[in-house]
Amino acid sequence: MVFRIRIKLQSTNVKHLDEVARNIVEIARKSGVPVKGPVPLPTKRLEVPIFRLPHGEGSKYWEHFEMTIHKRLIDIDADERVMRKLIRLQVPDDVAIEIKQRGMASVIGSTKPTRVARQKRGKK
Repeated sequence: MVFRIRIKLQSTNVKHLDEVARNIVEIARKSGVPVKGPVPLPTKRLEVPIFRLPHGEGSKYWEHFEMTIHKRLIDIDADERVMRKLIRLQVPDDVAIEIKQRGMASVIGSTKPTRVARQKRGKK
């Protein structure tokens, strides 16, 4: 049975994120299943301005802190063997993985019922 799965990766550390994405693609290619990705999605930039008061003499100022969240998207037509390998994959703590099943992949010789056309009987 072949599943279509979509893997979303998120991290604040780009090196760890790319390493995990490379490992997932390598596992899929070694198993011989089709892979699309990793597709880099737009980076989310979170900025927090904080108002700092001076201690003693001086002027007031704003301090800005920023965090960037990088994302990757991978689509795989995986079977059970590939899924087991993906579940065993060691992932750093700062990388979040979301795996969703998108449906069944089309396989030659599948058991999906086909529609048979009926012949219409004409009047004589």
